[in-house]
Amino acid sequence: MERNTLVALLSINAFMFFLELVLGLIAQSTGLLADSLDMLADAFVYGLSLYAVGKAVTKKASAARVSGYLQILLGVGVLLEVIRRLVFGSEPQSTLIVVVGIVALLANVACVALISKHRAGGVHMRASWIFSVNDVFANLGVILSGCLVAITGSRYPDLLIGMIIAALVVRGGLQIVREAREAEKPAQNL
Repeated sequence: MERNTLVALLSINAFMFFLELVLGLIAQSTGLLADSLDMLADAFVYGLSLYAVGKAVTKKASAARVSGYLQILLGVGVLLEVIRRLVFGSEPQSTLIVVVGIVALLANVACVALISKHRAGGVHMRASWIFSVNDVFANLGVILSGCLVAITGSRYPDLLIGMIIAALVVRGGLQIVREAREAEKPAQNL
């Protein structure tokens, strides 16, 4: 059951990574680029979680820890991209940001629905739950930033949401690393 859920989550996130990456570049949106990298991190997490299904607690915790570190690394990369665009400029396309944000929101709501029945499972499944819930909030932020770009004619709402999503990605990664360490403690005491 976990395996089928993880395959579905992996597929959705891999597809949305490519879609948001391409359209984020076209829209010149740090919010969409940040969310696409978050989708990539999620795809890696689901792949690692898929690997951990049926494995010992230490393997599950190790998979979760690797995914947490990956998420932290990607979040820092997005923060650097926000700084680059702040310095060199960008012209985010508000309509495309909103439309892609809505598609990503629908994809992530589907992911939350799929993973919700497994959220009390092992640390690898809790990690997947955390990623999915954070993504819904990130998508709402992307949609809001697209609306604010349209209303204000400014790129700053997009830069701000890109920075916030990157911070959420880093925070989620840190939380997963913490939970993985906690899960390993009882196994190490045996």
